[in-house]
Amino acid sequence: MNPEIKMSVSSMTRTKDSKAVYVLFEDGAKSAEIALPECKVIRNGGFSEEEIAQLKDYVQNEQDSIYEIAKGINPMKAFLGK
Repeated sequence: MNPEIKMSVSSMTRTKDSKAVYVLFEDGAKSAEIALPECKVIRNGGFSEEEIAQLKDYVQNEQDSIYEIAKGINPMKAFLGK
């Protein structure tokens, strides 16, 4: 797997009664989206099963830092370009 995979984190969202964060991984033409806290693969476009397992392990191990990143994201400021 390419060590320079791009990772994007969503802001904290609500689904039913729980909070959720979505993590998008991109490596060239490949992309995968994983939802926290379930660590569930929402979609996979091109990553192998082994790569997905590695991405899920990463997300699970870095869950606290990913939540911290998500808490700092303000979608309205991003939308307005601030």
